[in-house]
Amino acid sequence: MIVKASLAFVTGEQLSKQSFLDAKCFIAQTVSMTNSLQIGAHVSIRGGYGRAARFAWESGATCFQYFPKNPRSLKLKQLDVRDTRDCLLFCQEKGISSIAHTPYGINMAAGIDDVTPRKVYVASLLNDLEIAEACGSLGIVVHFGHFGGMEPLQGYQNIIQCMNEVLQSWDGRTKLLIENQAGNHGNEGITLEELVKVRELSQFPEKIGFCLDTCHAYAAGIWNPERTEDFLERGERLGFWPHLVAVHLNDSKFPFDSRRDRHAGIGQGHIGEQGLKSLMSSGLLRSSAVVMETEKGTDGSHRKEIATVRGWFEAEA
Repeated sequence: MIVKASLAFVTGEQLSKQSFLDAKCFIAQTVSMTNSLQIGAHVSIRGGYGRAARFAWESGATCFQYFPKNPRSLKLKQLDVRDTRDCLLFCQEKGISSIAHTPYGINMAAGIDDVTPRKVYVASLLNDLEIAEACGSLGIVVHFGHFGGMEPLQGYQNIIQCMNEVLQSWDGRTKLLIENQAGNHGNEGITLEELVKVRELSQFPEKIGFCLDTCHAYAAGIWNPERTEDFLERGERLGFWPHLVAVHLNDSKFPFDSRRDRHAGIGQGHIGEQGLKSLMSSGLLRSSAVVMETEKGTDGSHRKEIATVRGWFEAEA
């Protein structure tokens, strides 16, 4: 496995049992003290973070995802204390959780001398962490990173160094959540092994979690819905699931192993409703914040899809 060979030069720090328990405690404090499922969708922050939380709640969601700032810019955004506190208090009152998604332009694999140097990405990620923490969010989702033409070893090193620089000065409870990639820009970041290894080899693994995108996993060829148990078992062997904080629940417009990242509505793509349900029914994923990044319904929300997914679990009860 290339990631094991490439990263064998560093000694990793394992997440301590106490750190993991502390993280679980934080999630429990952020979400309602009930055992309600965390299901929702990506929402706009037009009108503010508090308004985004209310819109999510009104659509039947118990969690939501948002962009803390302009998703197409790395320009830093000043923290609006009043707005973020409004979001935090509303989420606490209703028992809902949230995750933030970093801008599209972030590339943790960038070097210090790239056209956009690493320090720009580090500053942007810290800015996102600050906003997300103030909103009470579980974590900020960031894509693994793209190597371009660089050697894989250098790419992995850059990702680890980027995370180290971000997290060395971060003492909040909101985590950096690494998302698996679909393979449409290269082979990097598509396997669970890679996500686990870069986390393990970072200086601050206790500050890092994972976000699993179902469309990406399917498009990359690492999850075949007909062999979901194999996928779950592999994640268990790797120690992936204990650090899973969020799931992007998306169907796929393209076939298995297509390396095409195009989301389809729940049950409207090649994965199908039964395929998604078979994965989400596992207790290994049950405590994660489940967010859909699919097209909105005619009412401008994901109310119908949220109800559909919630129905999967209510039928089991």
